[in-house]
Amino acid sequence: MRISLLTCSPGEELYSLFGHTAIRVTDNSAGIDVVFNYGTFDDSNPTEFYWNFTKGLMRYALSAYPMQDFVMEYQMQNRGVIEQDLNLTCTEKNKLFEALKLNLREENRFYNYYFHTDNCTTRARDIIVKNTENKVEFRNILPPKTPGYRNLIHEYLNKGGQYWSKFGIDILLGANLDKKVTNDQAMFLPDYLMLAFDTATIRSQPLVKGKPVILPTPEKEVSGSWFKPEYFFSLLMIIVLVLQFSKSASAKRFLRVFDVFFFFLLGLLGVIILALWIIRIDDSCRNNFNLLWTLPTHLIVAPLINSKRKWVKKYLQFTCILAFLLALTWLFIPQQLNLAVVPILVIIIARTYSRYTSFRLPIPLASNSNPSR
Repeated sequence: MRISLLTCSPGEELYSLFGHTAIRVTDNSAGIDVVFNYGTFDDSNPTEFYWNFTKGLMRYALSAYPMQDFVMEYQMQNRGVIEQDLNLTCTEKNKLFEALKLNLREENRFYNYYFHTDNCTTRARDIIVKNTENKVEFRNILPPKTPGYRNLIHEYLNKGGQYWSKFGIDILLGANLDKKVTNDQAMFLPDYLMLAFDTATIRSQPLVKGKPVILPTPEKEVSGSWFKPEYFFSLLMIIVLVLQFSKSASAKRFLRVFDVFFFFLLGLLGVIILALWIIRIDDSCRNNFNLLWTLPTHLIVAPLINSKRKWVKKYLQFTCILAFLLALTWLFIPQQLNLAVVPILVIIIARTYSRYTSFRLPIPLASNSNPSR
């Protein structure tokens, strides 16, 4: 019997961008060549699926199917598969195989999926490590400058050219994702687990005794690098600043409309961030400092931003100061904000300052009085 770890290269879709991990069990004498996959889920009801995804309540399951089907699936997706043949004793292999079959039972196969703490990769690692008679010794796989979860996620998003997805993830995920990871925590990503197994030992011997390539990893071109969020919002910032210093009446009319939509969208985004902070059952969206520039109250103020109410002037002043302080303390807050937020902050500061300084309260008409004779 052979037991090996399968590591699959990233796919094109966001959900597959971080790769995948599975376990292969082969026994030629018994005619067994099956893959145990902790990454299966039911998406037959899209509405329920995306609602549960939003709440962080994802039900994943262990499934088992022929290796031939597994290879065909990844071949169709043009993704690579690397196998690591594990250096286990016969007793350890049988024990692990029995544990996998027990885990495959209907009452055991489902689990709550958390993308950075409990996923298909960590499940594969844990069941292997727990069913060895001898302890698996892992060496350090982290770079000298210890990364956070966000840094590790960025590696894959940058390689895949998913710049807008990176922007969205950076906005929605809070400061908890900036905590420095431990060696074990870094293994939530398939490539890091593969590296950890490559350098691990058991019984003072290498854990991996062979590493055949099942499917070669194809070379992929990164497209869309010219259309990054920071480029888009920088261009928008330049347009807004040019119009702001223009004396044209049409420019002023445009900015009046722009401010309503701009602050409305910021407020809407703030409501989404706050909702995720509250409703998600994990902590990935909590303590989100992006709320300092996406104030949910913008949603209320935006339709009234062209009015002459005194409290609107005070609100603009507060928003301007808050955005300015956030820009000053950018490097000191415990959350890595996306670079595209910089031009957005400039737009917020420019528009609120301009409106505040040009604010004119209506002057009451003087009461009529009889002139002295």
